[in-house]
Amino acid sequence: MKYKIKKGDTVKVISGDDKGVIGRVMAVYPEKSRILVEGVNIVKRHTRPNQQNQKGGIISKEMPIHYSNVMIVDSDRNPTRIGIRFEEKGNKKVPVRYAKTNDGQL
Repeated sequence: MKYKIKKGDTVKVISGDDKGVIGRVMAVYPEKSRILVEGVNIVKRHTRPNQQNQKGGIISKEMPIHYSNVMIVDSDRNPTRIGIRFEEKGNKKVPVRYAKTNDGQL
């Protein structure tokens, strides 16, 4: 399945414990329908000492959330749906994403 939200987009969480939080997409996992958002769904992980973390201990890290729990944010910082239209660049028609709320580019 191909998603309209890409890495680097700004999204707003619309449901769950972090409802209302705005963050940047760090990774998209289409095979699991999940998105990793910066500063959202932070969990504590108990780790053993290893080469990266010599002491071990408790580490806070973000975990992916379901794709349906986020909406992309337009230029006015409002959650919006995404449309795709084709614009001509040179001789080619190129797909361009746009925000449905203010009809502007993302």
